[in-house]
Amino acid sequence: QDQSNKFAPEFVQSYPDFVRSDEGWQYKDVKVGTGDAVVEVGDRAVFDWSGYTIGYFGRPFEAKGGPQGGAFDKDLDYSRTVIGSGTVVPGLEKGLMSMKPGGVRQIIVPYGNLSYPPEDLEHNKVGPKPTTFSGQRALNFVLENPRVDRTLLFNVKLVRIDKANGKGGF
Repeated sequence: QDQSNKFAPEFVQSYPDFVRSDEGWQYKDVKVGTGDAVVEVGDRAVFDWSGYTIGYFGRPFEAKGGPQGGAFDKDLDYSRTVIGSGTVVPGLEKGLMSMKPGGVRQIIVPYGNLSYPPEDLEHNKVGPKPTTFSGQRALNFVLENPRVDRTLLFNVKLVRIDKANGKGGF
């Protein structure tokens, strides 16, 4: 019996109510957005997000809590990325594509080339970056530990799309 790999398990769970991509990330639309525009390469996606270490006790590393509305809805709180720029986790970037404004999607990102790169534990090159130290610590604890399931779950709400052609304001 081969014991050499017992501490490096491969976790690729499948969730029956999620759509699985060929690359290995999975998604489920909680709410489909409206309008004709969908996120495409070159567009800037403006989004709100929360993140969980789904494979390791479901701990949040970025959570949006408290009452909705008011200061929470200020444009400044939103994350932004230009699709194709490589500034967010590849699995999240792929999950944002095809979304419409107002849409809410859960995206499951397996550890590896679709997740955070291991050499950027400050999350300055590839985000989204947790906004708190404790969130960053929780995320890094999982990312640096090969003995746990490093699968992540992102809850994403697409606020708006700024089309690359200038029709969306950028």
